[in-house]
Amino acid sequence: MDLHLPDELIALIAEDEADGYGARRPSHEVPEPSLSLTANPDTFVPSALPFLPTEDDLLDRVAGWGPVDTSAGVFHLVPVRIERDLPLVSRWMNDPAAAVFWELSGPPKVAEEHLRTQLDGDGRSVPCIGALDGTPMSYWEIYRADLDPLARHYPARPHDTGLHLLVGAVPDRGRGLGGLLLRAVADLVLARRPSCARVIAEPDMRNTPSIAAFLTAGFRFSAEVDLPAKRAALMVRDRSLRHVL
Repeated sequence: MDLHLPDELIALIAEDEADGYGARRPSHEVPEPSLSLTANPDTFVPSALPFLPTEDDLLDRVAGWGPVDTSAGVFHLVPVRIERDLPLVSRWMNDPAAAVFWELSGPPKVAEEHLRTQLDGDGRSVPCIGALDGTPMSYWEIYRADLDPLARHYPARPHDTGLHLLVGAVPDRGRGLGGLLLRAVADLVLARRPSCARVIAEPDMRNTPSIAAFLTAGFRFSAEVDLPAKRAALMVRDRSLRHVL
């Protein structure tokens, strides 16, 4: 009797056999489609994905979004696995430049608690490692801004999707990668989440390089917002303006 494994199961097995960040792809795996930033985003058809969700979740299955081509290489958001990624995330959070804004420095259990709060939640926030050409180099949080406490501080709209980014490796900073990857991920959100009309961010007003990166990525400055832990710059990337900003 012939046994046919679903494509989704084959892909999961292949990921376990690789390094987990997309650096190698065995020949038996069904390739994931790549969304090119040079193409018209309106031509992307989410139903062509091999990782079709069997049921809805709050962020339309970030794990199945797939890689995206950028001028710096192939970029892939990979949802965090504690056992694989905690040492890396903790090391990045202990960098002085990151610690001042993220406030997650200290022993690994500090970062672990932060990650587990998201992983054990209802899916409104998904922590990810950003891999560039298979090399992990950034930490991301993709979250439902309209379901976040942030929504109490700005005129939220249904399905607003928020981004947090930390470029982890020091050699990757100051090269323009922040703005490049923020644009790539914002476009990826809009392509994979047709119900989302806006991508939101709220960097600390003191974090000038971060604000500059969001502006480079096509976000517009909307307002200054007083949050419990910081005064933030509300940054917005509108679906309707993504071709002109």
